[in-house]
Amino acid sequence: MIYTLTLNPSVDYLVEADEIHLGSLNRSSNETKLPGGKGINVSRVLRSLGVDSKATGFIGGFTGRYVEEFLNREGVQTRFVNVEGDTRINIKLKAGTETEINASGPEISTLAIGTLKEQIKQLGLGDYLILAGSIPSSMPDSIYEEIVQICKDTGAEVIVDAEGDLLKNILVHRPFLIKPNHHELGQFFNKEITEADEAIIYGKKLVEAGAKNVIVSLAEKGAVYINENDAYKADVPQGEVKSSVGAGDSMVAGFLAQYLKTGDRKEAFRYSVASGSATAFSIGLCTPEKVEQLLQEVKILNS
Repeated sequence: MIYTLTLNPSVDYLVEADEIHLGSLNRSSNETKLPGGKGINVSRVLRSLGVDSKATGFIGGFTGRYVEEFLNREGVQTRFVNVEGDTRINIKLKAGTETEINASGPEISTLAIGTLKEQIKQLGLGDYLILAGSIPSSMPDSIYEEIVQICKDTGAEVIVDAEGDLLKNILVHRPFLIKPNHHELGQFFNKEITEADEAIIYGKKLVEAGAKNVIVSLAEKGAVYINENDAYKADVPQGEVKSSVGAGDSMVAGFLAQYLKTGDRKEAFRYSVASGSATAFSIGLCTPEKVEQLLQEVKILNS
C-alpha cells in the first residue's frame, strides 16, 4: 500500500484576476477551492492514474473536514489525525505572475505526533510512505528523520520530497526516491545548477550519499533521473504553463504509479515528466488523458 504524509495540509484558494492593484479593490475572474499539500496532491494524482493510496497527516476544524470529504469523494482513502485548530487556508493568486500566501497552520500536540507515529509503525514490507512538504513550526525539525527511522525498522520504503537539512538527515537511511528541483539541488551543494548535465553530476552525489532513485526537475529545461546504474535526461513537452502548483508532486506520483505497474524505471521517468507537465499546463492536477497525450512528446536520452 502507498501512504502519503502531509504534516500541514491546507485548503488552497486559487484566485485568477486580469491584474492586481495593491491598496485598491480588485475583482477575480475565477476562483477554485481544492485540498492542498504535497502529499495530498500525490494521493489525488495516484487515484486519477488508477493507483490506490491512503492520505494521512494532521487536520482540524471545518477546513479539515472539507479536505477529508473532498478526498473521499474522489476515492482517496484517508487516515488523518485530528487536532485542535483549523487546517490552514493558502491563497494562490494568478494575475500574470503567481503569488502565494501560505498560512502557518494549527498547533500540533505531542499526543497527536505520537498517534501518527503509531500509525506509521503499522507499515511494513511492500508499503511505501511519501513524505512531502514543510514541517509545521510547532513540530520538531527531526520529525521526518524519526519517521524514516520507523520505516527502516519496519521495512517500508520511503519517498521524500523535501529540501535542505531535511534531506541531508534522511539520505543515510537510503530513501527509495527523492525529487529536488534544480534550485533545491543547488542549495544542497551550495552551487548554481541550471543545466541537465550539471544536475546529473550532483544527482549522482545524492545517490552516492544513499538515495536509490533521484529525479531533478529543471522547469522548461527538462528533468534528469539517476540511480546507481543509469542516468537519463528528458525534454519537457511544449505548452502554456498555467500553474506550477502540484507539478512536482505529480512527477512523484507518475513515477511511482508506472514503476509499480511495470518495474521499468526509464518508463516510470517518462511518466513522471509527462505527469508533471500535464499538471503545469492545467489549473488543478493532471488527468490520465492529458498525461497520455503528452507521453509521446517526452524524449528520454541516456547520459
